[in-house]
Amino acid sequence: MSSAGDAVARLVREEYARVLATLIRVTGSVTLAEDAAQDAVVRALETWPRDGVPDQPRAWLLVTAKRRAIDHIRREGRRDELEAAAMEHPADEPPETVRDDLLRLVFTCCHPFLSVDAQVALALRTLGGLSTAEVARALLVPEATMAKRLTRAKQKIAQAGIPYRVPAAEELPDRLDGVATVVYLIFNEGYEGRRELALEAIRLGRVLAGLMPDEPTVLGLLALMLLQESRRAARFAADGTPVLLAQQDRSRWDGPAIKEGVELVGVALRRSADRPDRYAVQAAIAACHTLSLTYEDTNWNAVVSWYDVLVTIHDTPVARLNRAVAVGERDGPVAGLALVEAIAGLDGYPWWHASRAELLNRLGDKDSARVAYERAVALGLNEPTAQHLLRRIDDLG
Repeated sequence: MSSAGDAVARLVREEYARVLATLIRVTGSVTLAEDAAQDAVVRALETWPRDGVPDQPRAWLLVTAKRRAIDHIRREGRRDELEAAAMEHPADEPPETVRDDLLRLVFTCCHPFLSVDAQVALALRTLGGLSTAEVARALLVPEATMAKRLTRAKQKIAQAGIPYRVPAAEELPDRLDGVATVVYLIFNEGYEGRRELALEAIRLGRVLAGLMPDEPTVLGLLALMLLQESRRAARFAADGTPVLLAQQDRSRWDGPAIKEGVELVGVALRRSADRPDRYAVQAAIAACHTLSLTYEDTNWNAVVSWYDVLVTIHDTPVARLNRAVAVGERDGPVAGLALVEAIAGLDGYPWWHASRAELLNRLGDKDSARVAYERAVALGLNEPTAQHLLRRIDDLG
């Protein structure tokens, strides 16, 4: 694809989630909205490189997708002509009902009627625009399992008539865990390279903070995303490959974002003093890194201590892996490797193999490190990260 084609593809990808969210509000069907939005995307990728990008790309995509949805409705006889026409030319809605289509979609996907696993999977698929394979990789399950999970979730939404709206204030706490998980996983996808997703997740975090200004989970989540995003400018080399934390030019970190994030961490930790919140604790770990002048100055005792808190309140294999890596920095590669290899359930997770490879490399076991790096690459990573690991393999000699 040409550079112009790449630019068009990025633009379409950036607009997809908003177009889909609005279509779901208009059509009332996740499946119909997805089909129509994807059809509009295909047409955009076919025509924009040839005819030029329209002045209002989102409006073009939305109109094209609505026409596709209307054609389907009329063909299936699901609504009469007046209803289809009303969807094509909707009456102006009062501002209070048109709050934020993406936020509505988050809460629709995260309805308590759905399991948390289904909530997260559906939101990543629709909001993040991730493929089923990408969602499966993010959630560490086989692709076939994820495809079935997504289908069941959409069917449940349709059968139960789950409303497409932001819940009332008293309903918000029951939805918070799923919503926070979804927003953070969307951010994680953006953190690996797709910045538009990271920025969208931060924007949603700010909206949630406006809805729930005293909730430590929301404040901790926003702080965590800001602190991690603050390192964006130093995280990638000119060719797009990632730069490890130890090698990053800290003068390029975003000072205002760090300041805001650290202030939010303090508030979140104070408000969750009696019952630590996992996002606030992860934000505290991020703050340990962003407040260090150099990598060598990092307070690894503090980092490991915060990980100790994290695995107490949110004991997952990935949290244990991150703690093991921190222990490896504090106590040396032998201690870190022992903890990494003691973690069960991560054989299909590329970062487990990559972390193990780094520790083996530090111990001088080049052959085992090579095998672990190769396994990480084989499990599927984005192209820049895969290239980075392939270079690590080359460095082994």
